[in-house]
Amino acid sequence: MKLNTLTLAQAIEKLKKKEISLSELYSDIQLAMEKNKDLNVYLKVDEDAVKKAHKKENEMLAGVPIAVKDNFLTVGLPTTAASNVLKGFMPPYESTVTKKIQDAGGVVIGKTNMDAWAHGSSTETSDFGLTKNPRDPKRLPGGSSGGSAAAVAANMCIAAIGSETAGSIRQPAAWCGVVGLKPTYGRISRTGVVAMGSSLDCPGPMGKTVEDCALLLNVIAGKDIYDATTADIPVPDFTKNLKKGAKGMRIGICYMNYPGIVGTPMAEAVTRAGKIFESLGAVVDQVSLSMSVSDHFKSNTIIAPNYAIGVYTIVQRAEVSSNLARYDGIRYGNDRSFLGEEAKRRIMLGTFALSKGYADKYYLRAQQIRSLYIQNFRELFKQYDLLISLSSPGVALPIGASAESPMFGELQDLLLEPSSLAGLPGISVPCFRDPSAETDLYLGLNIMANHWQEEKMLQAAYAFEQNTEWNSWIKK
Repeated sequence: MKLNTLTLAQAIEKLKKKEISLSELYSDIQLAMEKNKDLNVYLKVDEDAVKKAHKKENEMLAGVPIAVKDNFLTVGLPTTAASNVLKGFMPPYESTVTKKIQDAGGVVIGKTNMDAWAHGSSTETSDFGLTKNPRDPKRLPGGSSGGSAAAVAANMCIAAIGSETAGSIRQPAAWCGVVGLKPTYGRISRTGVVAMGSSLDCPGPMGKTVEDCALLLNVIAGKDIYDATTADIPVPDFTKNLKKGAKGMRIGICYMNYPGIVGTPMAEAVTRAGKIFESLGAVVDQVSLSMSVSDHFKSNTIIAPNYAIGVYTIVQRAEVSSNLARYDGIRYGNDRSFLGEEAKRRIMLGTFALSKGYADKYYLRAQQIRSLYIQNFRELFKQYDLLISLSSPGVALPIGASAESPMFGELQDLLLEPSSLAGLPGISVPCFRDPSAETDLYLGLNIMANHWQEEKMLQAAYAFEQNTEWNSWIKK
């Protein structure tokens, strides 16, 4: 057995029991990196990772290698956000997330590729070349955390860290056949994360199993004095009740009668997932779809996700125009002539949406519709413990697909944007594999919970994972 195929939980257990050594584990990881160089997963690898690991073998994470998206500041490793503007930039301080990982005994083995500035859902907008999907190298891994998802899928790390603004963890997790968790906004610190959309950005774990994500969430969650948006509320042990099951939970199926999804094999996969939850003792219902935002208060009704495209486009671009203003080439990095085309488009649209005479027409209106989505979810979670849908409308698309659509990311994240706008937690777990012999492509089931209910969400995800065949790291 190749040790790089171990899950996080398995690797920690075997290291603690001295059944394997860190040298053996890192050797297999490095072999996987060498074998998969063409995937272009890592932008930088820590050459001293093994040496650092041996100093941490008695700590909680036992020195295991964790891949980290390249928008987290890391002392000793460059942070570029996959943009030439920050090429070679060496951060002066550590992000809160990576510091917590290191303090718990984890090692940042390397920085993974991403869409530049996290602008995209394909990892094709990286200034350092696209990343390929390990399940099918002719396909995209998704994005913007495509490098982290691909690192996990190719066993080039034991687990990984990504960030999500509206789908950037869950969508690549779905396309690469791994597990990705977006927490409640404010559950995890954004300190030391290159900002994209500040009212939306959420760091989160990506792993081979639900248990792995729960373990990492235990490490990185919590209040941070350096981030005022983090909530000062207790953080439970997310692994404690993981195996409690879904019995008695009320679960609503969402969006499956949306045009373009209704009647497809993708919709059928979610229907089957609902039946699995029923067999596990949950009560499962279809949630009615409304094409009108005025129905946000109606019982058992969810607003169609298409309005979220416009809301997200305006809100996110407005925040991008503000956040990218600091990259002027004076304090650090290169000047704005090094910005890519996507970044320039988003800055211009965001600046326009905030300009005098247009802010009320576009930005304020978008925030009003965002509030209706929030109210809609508030009503739904009075009836349901969890809501389920697809993480993406379909399986991974061919390389080059994003060039055909200026709204590629918004369309691929269509089913995730409403919950992201509302700050809700969600987890993507494999729920379907393309039966074609020519491909190895996956779909993800998106399981959503109310604010701060990650524990309940993880219980259901774990129960689903253990009672289905879709997770390639779980031997039945």
